[in-house]
Amino acid sequence: MVERYQEYAAGSFVQAMHQVRLARCEGGFDFVPEVGRPGSVGQQGDVGGFVDHQQIVGLMDDLYHPDPLVAFRSFSQSNTIFRLALRALNLRDLKYLVAVAEHRHFGRAADACFVSQPTLSTQLKKLEQELGVTLIERSNRQVMLTPVGARIVDQAQLVLREVNQLVHMAEEASDPLGGDFRLGVIPTVAPYLLPKILRPIAKTLPNLRVQLTEGQTAVITRLLRNGDLDAVILALPVDEDNVVARKLYTEPFLFAVSKQHPKAGNDSIQLRDLDGEQVLLLEDGHCLRDQALEVCDSHNAHENANFRATSIETLRQMVAAGVGTTLMPKLAVTRQAGTVRYIPFKGTPPHRDIGLCWRSTTSRVDLLEELSDLLVEALADA
Repeated sequence: MVERYQEYAAGSFVQAMHQVRLARCEGGFDFVPEVGRPGSVGQQGDVGGFVDHQQIVGLMDDLYHPDPLVAFRSFSQSNTIFRLALRALNLRDLKYLVAVAEHRHFGRAADACFVSQPTLSTQLKKLEQELGVTLIERSNRQVMLTPVGARIVDQAQLVLREVNQLVHMAEEASDPLGGDFRLGVIPTVAPYLLPKILRPIAKTLPNLRVQLTEGQTAVITRLLRNGDLDAVILALPVDEDNVVARKLYTEPFLFAVSKQHPKAGNDSIQLRDLDGEQVLLLEDGHCLRDQALEVCDSHNAHENANFRATSIETLRQMVAAGVGTTLMPKLAVTRQAGTVRYIPFKGTPPHRDIGLCWRSTTSRVDLLEELSDLLVEALADA
């Protein structure tokens, strides 16, 4: 019986390797058809990603191992690769489908997947033909999922998360503190925090390849939830189920005014001094806006409704121009203040907590705890 498994697995394995190559892509691994006519034989070395040529040779050798258990295990692994090869395109197409569901727009979904819109549309039509159902309602004005399409998107997100988890499990087995690590950071933190932490990470975890994504809280938490990010750095608390949060540091706010402002000469102020101030805030979607607005509302300060900034740097320039005041996170305070004065608050200042968050189901807990300790230490010394 073992001999039959060996012959079947060997044939399946060779056929699979002739039909596909495994290649690394953004967010994990993809299964890419071999260039050329169907059934064309690939060249040695065409196999990449997490299954390389040496691994294939090893599996083929084990198929004929005298120990039946070793032979059967090799059969299982090779047969799994073959079955994945036969369904290779669906992984990529599922990514396209999930992107359309998230963006509700073919053009933006194509941009997010780094393909042209015609390519994305064609592949989704092929996916619908393969499944035998209509997944997307198409019109000139909007893109909507059909009821069955919505259910398939939910399952597709689960499949893609599990594929990424499989890859990370393999990487963790070879190097628990190495491999690709996808980190999301909110834009009001990224420019000021990353220069302080990237060098210590590279020094302490030299085999870790950090891939950075900057995005608003809603964006990076969605990517974390879907398995497209391994961890995120954002303001706490985070309103997500099945997420572990570790506080990295507490960041106080300073009152930023132009040098012509009546309070510019103050060494410090109290929260009640915000009464009547016209405060500039970020646009909707930034958690810093919500935090600053809460402080303003509780101390009778007013948002300047004529302007909403897209970044902290824009806020800084508008304050320098005398358009209004703002609350500036301490890490964003520059040594070269220029025409802006940063005034600390007396007593307990308004502040925000910044933390590292990850899925509770991740297989990389050891790495994330090591990284958390490293960041806490690095920021304490900064």
